[in-house]
Amino acid sequence: MQKSALYPTVYVLGNGQLGRMLRYAGAPLDINVQPLAFNASVFDLPKDSIITAEIERWEETPLTTMLGNHHKFVNKNVFVKTADRLTQKSLLDELALPTSPWCLVENHQQWADIFTNVGEKVVVKRRMGGYDGRGQWIITEENKTLITDELLNEVIAEKFIPFDYEISLVGARFRNGDTRFYPVTHNLQQDGILRYSVTDETFPQQARQQVQAEAMLSKIMAKLDYVGVMAMECFVVGDKLLINELAPRVHNSGHWTQLGCSVSQFELHLRALLDLPTPKLTTFAPSVMVNLIGTDHNKLWLDTPFSQLHWYGKEVRTGRKVGHINISHPDKNVIITQLEKLAGELPNDYQSGLNWAINKLK
Repeated sequence: MQKSALYPTVYVLGNGQLGRMLRYAGAPLDINVQPLAFNASVFDLPKDSIITAEIERWEETPLTTMLGNHHKFVNKNVFVKTADRLTQKSLLDELALPTSPWCLVENHQQWADIFTNVGEKVVVKRRMGGYDGRGQWIITEENKTLITDELLNEVIAEKFIPFDYEISLVGARFRNGDTRFYPVTHNLQQDGILRYSVTDETFPQQARQQVQAEAMLSKIMAKLDYVGVMAMECFVVGDKLLINELAPRVHNSGHWTQLGCSVSQFELHLRALLDLPTPKLTTFAPSVMVNLIGTDHNKLWLDTPFSQLHWYGKEVRTGRKVGHINISHPDKNVIITQLEKLAGELPNDYQSGLNWAINKLK
């Protein structure tokens, strides 16, 4: 006799690594999580089910059309606002939250005004679909012709910000408005892709940044009536935080929580969706996440104490996220030792980032 399920099935739009990690985060709690490829067949959605997504934007197929518009899709109205940089930036302006000056690029006659009022150097970004460094251009008066006619109205221009460093805050909001937040995480991007995250609650300015970031993300999630995990990436400029981007989902910069926190971001997302009791998040120790990008599997990684390897089972291609390694220990010198070990097991393009992470912990 088949037992009845404790919880509704959680269907995930997308079956990449984030959906995969949501699935095995649900397993210990007997939460059935079903990631779905966009081109999967349409099926009869059980009445007792919930829909979420691992990505902000998806191709239009019969299945995504059905699920993306279904009343069981939690936050379905949020994705429309956050997937488009125009409406995302407009939301931040509406909430009077700090972000880089920006505008929609509608015609070539705007450039003089853009360089005067936005910035002499701007980052032009596609409104939809650009990520991991794709669909972005650094533009000045000298190379503005890179923005061709077909890009007009499809891109925004943001002031180029010479920031000190980048941080992110990953948190969650529950249906009753309660929130949970992880510690602010320091990040290093290379070629537009997040490669390393370091969290340490003894960082200088950590307490002040935590208060500031939590207030900003709380305001955003409340305005959107959001339920689940959301990430907010920020530039640090002096003692100020400028919001760069929002991600209404679990996020790369929260991967360290799988090893370094009492509840991972993936489990937290499921708990919020299903409105489950959730204690205060407790961080055990400083943590580092190394994103594995276009790198062949190396069994030696498994011989790294106090670490956790996640391998996504993807074909290895240049620029593709194929796995990550988490390291966590109360003694930062132990983490540094493991990063130094990994330096001998990873290609040359990882060395500068590993040194960045090591210096962060010193």
